[in-house]
Amino acid sequence: MTAPRTLNELFFSAMDRWRDRPVVMRVKRGDDWQPLSYAGLLEQVRHLSLGLGTLGVRQGDRIAILSENRPEWAIADYACLAARCPDVPVYPTLPASQVQYLLRDSGAVAIFVSSAAQRAKIDEIRSELPALRHVIAMDADAAGGGALPFTGVQQAGRAVTGQDEAWRTLALAAEPDDLATLIYTSGTTGEPKGVMLTHGNITSNVVGGLERLPLRATDECLSFLPLSHIFERMAGHFCMMQSGAVINYATSMDTVAAEMGEIHPTVVLSHPRLYEKVYARVLENALGGSAVKKQLFFWAKRIGEQWVEYTLGQRRVPGWLALRYRIASSLVFAKLRARVGGRIRFFVSGGAPLSADIAKFFYAAGLPVLEGYGLTETSPVIAVNGTDTLKLGTVGKPLDNVEVDIAPDGEILTRGPHVMKGYFNKPDATAEAIDKRGWLHTGDIGMLDAQGFLRITDRKKDIIVTAGGKNIAPQPIENQAKTSKFVSNAVMLGDRRKFPIMLIVPNRGQLEAWAQRKGVQADRWETLLERPEVQARMEREINRVLGDRAHFELPKKLLLLPEDFSIESGDLTPTLKVRRRVVEKRFAEAIDALYAEAEKS
Repeated sequence: MTAPRTLNELFFSAMDRWRDRPVVMRVKRGDDWQPLSYAGLLEQVRHLSLGLGTLGVRQGDRIAILSENRPEWAIADYACLAARCPDVPVYPTLPASQVQYLLRDSGAVAIFVSSAAQRAKIDEIRSELPALRHVIAMDADAAGGGALPFTGVQQAGRAVTGQDEAWRTLALAAEPDDLATLIYTSGTTGEPKGVMLTHGNITSNVVGGLERLPLRATDECLSFLPLSHIFERMAGHFCMMQSGAVINYATSMDTVAAEMGEIHPTVVLSHPRLYEKVYARVLENALGGSAVKKQLFFWAKRIGEQWVEYTLGQRRVPGWLALRYRIASSLVFAKLRARVGGRIRFFVSGGAPLSADIAKFFYAAGLPVLEGYGLTETSPVIAVNGTDTLKLGTVGKPLDNVEVDIAPDGEILTRGPHVMKGYFNKPDATAEAIDKRGWLHTGDIGMLDAQGFLRITDRKKDIIVTAGGKNIAPQPIENQAKTSKFVSNAVMLGDRRKFPIMLIVPNRGQLEAWAQRKGVQADRWETLLERPEVQARMEREINRVLGDRAHFELPKKLLLLPEDFSIESGDLTPTLKVRRRVVEKRFAEAIDALYAEAEKS
């Protein structure tokens, strides 16, 4: 099979290969998972794409998509690509004011909205968007009053007769250098920038990624990371289509655990937060059980970790360890495998660093997590571990069609067909990101080891430089802290200060249980966190977990927060990255008080 050069070649090749297969994707309506066939998908894409033409949409026009993950998202995406109209994915969690910026900056002439709630955002800002001519609503109750029904646009396309072959020919005339999509960075610093990704950018990444990730036509995935993000779109959308895997759209993030048990996926792509939460829940259950259950769990964990060392070190597993591992797998790890559906071949992790300890635990449980690394600007994958080439604590080797170099200051540079065309209408920002030799400066610090595996140290802009000149990479320390049963989330701060501090979101269940055992009482959760006994307990725990760190890397003070960081509060980007500046500004008063207290002591 000839490798596709464009996303349209990928789509039509998949349609031709799998045309008789009854399921390409499923979505849950009520209590039932409703399938869509390849033939049905092709028909819906064709009708919607032709329908856009009846609205006066022309090749090169930008069309936005404001929706949660669902089949209509995929249909709209493929329809835009076939019409040669770059689409602009918009995170459904964004408020109207931020949506307005993206639509105005991109000059979108039309937008797909999923629901009445998303349509209301557009109604609020439409008068400020003179270029926006059409709003197309996926849900029937969101149409009317200036919004066209999704099915109505498809009906208009269905009425266009005798154009099927011409439509396909036009779609396949797309060139690798043609703009496919305009994806706005979530803006951890500064205003969002529109990343211009071409057909060739993303398709090269699909081809390179599938050489590393062994997806099969028999695989099924559960899609819950936002399709607005290039990680899910490339790996959970285009890669699945190219490999013939079935895509199941989760109802929401809250239903993922239950729907894993319904769908029994073989492959799951996620942000590290999912693995952290699963690990924390397993640890919590073990610690909350009987003494025998607790002892069995930690015995199995130790045996599993020993087995992983031999296995990944490509050394023969001793007979005594192999026997004990089989027992541990049957008595302990099998329960975790069942909890995630019972059929997982591998997980993929991206978007942020994953703790090597958590990755080791999952591997011991027979659930390998293939950690990767990339940026929106790189379509996105630069490097990823494979099932045959896996090294915990790294993000794998660069893809075969990707170049990676390390600058003298440790910054990771990359070059190749995956690197964006540039930032939309921002030539200066483009020139700053991509040098004259074609190297994209990632802003991340890392190293390549002797075997060619890439290890990420931290974000260049996140490096904490203390007043004493000590450099501290916060992310690995935060990940280490989050392996504690008492820690739900952690953010380290302290740039240009005398020492670092850490903001901790405690695991409420674990901390309240400890307080009850110790007779520490409080009428409210917030009050409990202020108790000196609790403060002292958390400080001892963090010092224990970070015991192997250099003295200057240890937080001198902790700020315990009653609620986790969230997208709604502005602390997190839609891809769950911490906005450190926002967090530091939001808690500035408490942080200053903490430093003042430390100065006195």
